[in-house]
Amino acid sequence: MAFAPAAAHAQDLISFLWGGSEEYGGGSQTVRFSPQYKPGQIIVSFGDRRLYLINAPGQAISYPIAVPRQQSRWAGTTIVSDKRVNPDWRPTADMRAENPKLPVFVPGGHPQNPLGVRALYLGSSMYRIHGTDAPWTIGQAVSKGCIRLTNADVLDLYPRVGVGTRVTVTWQRFTTGAVASYDEERPRASQQVYRYRAARRPSQSIFE
Repeated sequence: MAFAPAAAHAQDLISFLWGGSEEYGGGSQTVRFSPQYKPGQIIVSFGDRRLYLINAPGQAISYPIAVPRQQSRWAGTTIVSDKRVNPDWRPTADMRAENPKLPVFVPGGHPQNPLGVRALYLGSSMYRIHGTDAPWTIGQAVSKGCIRLTNADVLDLYPRVGVGTRVTVTWQRFTTGAVASYDEERPRASQQVYRYRAARRPSQSIFE
């Protein structure tokens, strides 16, 4: 499929792919966490809208996430089956049925690729933990089943996680408490609270 601007359709398709409103708050931090979970595991809490990477007994790195919309809810235990840098994206048949304007393929690294700069693939499913170029969606229930982080956060998470990592996805909420700012060498921008306006969204679409 040719990639050509189609401004008349851009906002509708951007809303379909990313959803969300115009601002969000968030930031990564180290938190106290239930000691029943072993270091190296990932716990995704759709209830908390956080991804927890257990990095020590009783402790986790907590990342804010966007979670599935109501009709795309799921839960279970799986593993990271693959990791990809600048993943390409092929919408599912269900997505194309819901929105026939979607392309069949978007290359990795394209600014309107909804998988962002890194992706962790979950089992044999179509679900992924991935970045996004739409940070205003973080903290909201907007995805088609995937787990979204900001690109800054997925870049931080990616090298910490190997293929075979156990991932538990649940709607359970967890009681946590901040321990410290876990990574002072990270750029300050990735630890701030952001406010994104609609003007920051992509102004052109690759879709016809």
